[in-house]
Parts: sequence; C-alpha cells; structure tokens
Amino acid sequence: MPNAKPPRNLTPVLCRRLQQEMLKACQDVAGRHGLVVEAKEITGMELCWGFDAAVRVSIPLPDGTLLDPERLRFEALAEAFGLSPTDFGRQFSTGRDLFRITGIAPRRPKYPVSAERIPDGQGFKFTVDQVALLLQKGMKDVTPKGQ
Repeated sequence: MPNAKPPRNLTPVLCRRLQQEMLKACQDVAGRHGLVVEAKEITGMELCWGFDAAVRVSIPLPDGTLLDPERLRFEALAEAFGLSPTDFGRQFSTGRDLFRITGIAPRRPKYPVSAERIPDGQGFKFTVDQVALLLQKGMKDVTPKGQ
C-alpha cells in the first residue's frame, strides 16, 4: 500500500472522489457475494479532519435494483395521508429551494412528509397540506388554449 502524503484539508470535491472510489471497492466486494450496494449521503463533513461515508448493502430484487424500504413505507401509507403512492421521489419547489420527497413518518403527525433539498441533500419535514399544494402548484397546465 503506497504511503501518500495526506492533504492539508479536505475539500468537497476530494470527499466526493473518495466516496466514489470507496463505493466502487464496496461494489466489487458485494458483487462477489451476489449483493448490491447503494451509496448514502456524505455526512459529518469536517473539511479539516474527515467525513462520514455510508453504504447500504442488500439482496437485489429480480430486476437487479436495490430494495428501498422508505419507498415501500411511503407507497403503503401515502393514501392514508392524502398523497399518491407515485409521489415518492417527486420534486417540488418552495419558490426558493427545490426538494425531493424521500419518505413519510406516521409518528410525526404534524410534519409527516420527509424531503431532501436537492442541491445539498439536507433533510426537511413538511406538512401534507404544504406538499400537496406545492406539488399541485408545480404541475403545468397542458390543456389546449380555448377549452
């Protein structure tokens, strides 16, 4: 193993590059055992010292994709909260930021919808009414003019 000189500071670009290399290594190991790997977000980034990188390893579905338990929970509970099961992963804008729906938490009755801000992946909680309104607002009117 080469003894490379460590950098003075970590940068976001270097952290992402390291995460990609570590993901590739994890995929190689998991693939030898018939498993699939999904990268999780970089967390705890202290640019002077380090960062936390996580992966999720699981048995692949018949089509080779990774099972997403958050998606399954959302699809099972969405209609009870007045949303559509297909709303998982949909994007909406608050006018200031762009978000993606990532889950639903029934134990948070006031703010049950989980979403992540697209540029940085930071998690946020929303009410069902907020999300429904923002999803509806983001839909384009495609009816022909004059009808």
